[in-house]
Amino acid sequence: MPPQEPLYERDPEAWHAHLAEGNATQPRKRVGADALIRDPAGRILLVDPKYKPDWDLPGGMSEANEPPTETVRRELKEELNLDLRPGQLLCIDWVPPHGPWDDSIMFIFDGGILDGSQIANLSLNDDELKAFIFCTKNEAAKRLRPYVWRRTHAALSGLQEGKTLYLQEGHTDKPVEAP
Repeated sequence: MPPQEPLYERDPEAWHAHLAEGNATQPRKRVGADALIRDPAGRILLVDPKYKPDWDLPGGMSEANEPPTETVRRELKEELNLDLRPGQLLCIDWVPPHGPWDDSIMFIFDGGILDGSQIANLSLNDDELKAFIFCTKNEAAKRLRPYVWRRTHAALSGLQEGKTLYLQEGHTDKPVEAP
């Protein structure tokens, strides 16, 4: 019996239907992307969202089929009037299900160091933010939720080491556990 051709070569329409069914039934993950932005003194830019109790890094949740780098760019423009192309990916953090949320993947990109004119042009452009501030690492650690600070601290380490770190719940050494 001769070997059969793979399904995608024998019947491209059936193969496409098979992939479409998988795409429709497989789980989806929420994706968020933030930027680690600093001022010339090395302080970190934080934002104070109206819809949550704590400060956060600038960025937000991706829209359907939006690359994380574009998420950062869109959110910075919409919320802070900052047109910035994100740099190096500093960390990826898998966040487990919590509260009403399923798991998610969170990215932090290097947003670079803003110059004086960029800082002067920052403004609150929409109704999502109450304020923004540049903070030292110690101040940021106090304002951010603990897991967001762990992610931010890892991003700072990735920036210093010139590499991308993979995290689980903000930890680099957390073993994979079934939910």
